Amino acid sequence: MAGGAAVNTAKVRDYPGKMTLFVFLTCLVAATGGLIFGYDLGISGGVTAMDPFLLKFFPSVYQMEKVDKSTNQYCKFDSELLTLFTSSLYVAALLASFFASFVTRVFGRKWSMFCGGITFLAGSAINGVAENLFMLILGRFLLGVGVGFANQSVPVYLSEMAPTHLRGMLNIGFQLMITIGILAANLINYVTSKIEGGWGWRVSLALAAVPASVITIGSLFLPDTPNSLIERGHEEQAKAMLRRIRGTEDIQMEYDDMVAASEEARAIQHPWSNIIKRKYRPQLTVAILIPFFQQFTGINVIMFYAPVLFQTLGFKDDASLMSAVITGLVNVFATFVSIVVVDKLGRKVLFLQGGIQMFICQIVVGTMIAIMFGTGGDDVQISRGYATLVVLFICIYVAGFAWSWGPLGWLVPSEIFPLEIRSAGQCINVSVNMFCTFIIAQIFLSMLCHMKFGLFYFFAGWMVIMTIFIALFLPETKNVPIEEMILVWKRHWFWSRFITEEDIHVKHHRQL
Repeated sequence: MAGGAAVNTAKVRDYPGKMTLFVFLTCLVAATGGLIFGYDLGISGGVTAMDPFLLKFFPSVYQMEKVDKSTNQYCKFDSELLTLFTSSLYVAALLASFFASFVTRVFGRKWSMFCGGITFLAGSAINGVAENLFMLILGRFLLGVGVGFANQSVPVYLSEMAPTHLRGMLNIGFQLMITIGILAANLINYVTSKIEGGWGWRVSLALAAVPASVITIGSLFLPDTPNSLIERGHEEQAKAMLRRIRGTEDIQMEYDDMVAASEEARAIQHPWSNIIKRKYRPQLTVAILIPFFQQFTGINVIMFYAPVLFQTLGFKDDASLMSAVITGLVNVFATFVSIVVVDKLGRKVLFLQGGIQMFICQIVVGTMIAIMFGTGGDDVQISRGYATLVVLFICIYVAGFAWSWGPLGWLVPSEIFPLEIRSAGQCINVSVNMFCTFIIAQIFLSMLCHMKFGLFYFFAGWMVIMTIFIALFLPETKNVPIEEMILVWKRHWFWSRFITEEDIHVKHHRQL
């Protein structure tokens, strides 16, 4: 069969390259773009659990939580305005990702990061001095614009700068920074909740300026990636940069492939219409389903509303914030596991193992909550041991996410697109992620009120679906150069039918 022969002839190339100090430092600085996303994920849940914040902006929620003791335990925080405070950011991020796609392609990845940092800085300032709900939501909107720009550019930047055999490890630096941001936010919430006078929430929201400043200033010192330089017509600068980041003079083969990819990209006038072509169907499908599934693991339910969730489980205020800190620590340390093994074990093994682990934990936690509160959700006293057991299984669940769907949900979509549709593909990835995050953030508390402990079974069901999808439809992408990724799809039992011999020949005309 001709197709099989072509695939066997066009072998995946092995570009030379090593970890240099320059690459490590640039990827470390770029990865700090994840801090702003993580800080927001962690800070919003803790702030919405603070009484002075609720009393000022959401008095009806305060009434249900503190005054009206007859309110169902599952429904104490069910407020559309309260969830709008959290979820408005993700609508803004979704819209911003389309503008970020243009900036990333035309001006380079670093300037997209800079735009993200500046707008996030403005949003943190407005939120810190907010006096009414309008200012609060406006600040959240600007934070969302910052997140949209950062999430669009950082994963692509890391994947383009990293040597092929270390791409997973360096790209997961973005997820590591997200987890560090979440942990820092949880610790800050724990401290600021104790400030006398009821203004601690202002400190929590205003301190978002710190991670925003880090990426804003850091982006000014970042070099452009060779792919971006070639894309914008700076070939000689790109060749010099490629030598520097690979730590070798033997870069001609990789450089030629980048130039060929850039020439193909320039020939495409409308990447948004091109991305829906049949030959890109595998990448487009994965770029839509991976971020969709990532949010339907239920992780943001834990991260957004960890303090609120723990209060609903019967913990007191300090205990709920402390439990959120514990899950934040687990999140950080488990991400290191992924960094160490992702380029050795591969993406698929981590996806499958993490999915099974999270499924088990969702079932166990849902069952334990059912035993605790039943369907009535009455405010009951639970033993310290029982509560600790719930936290333990939530931590095991968080660990499973942190070394699988967390980092790989950003890594895989950022490495599968060829240059000609990369900015559009990453825009779709971010948009779907933000849209699903918005949906989950907006409806979670209402779902908890109506579905009660069944909510955990709901997410467990999705874990089954996404784990089956990974097992059947995701090819392994470890140690495959980005510009050679078409061969991975061509060898897959299902996706090979979408890629023709001509597609392979165009990509590998120098090899055939």
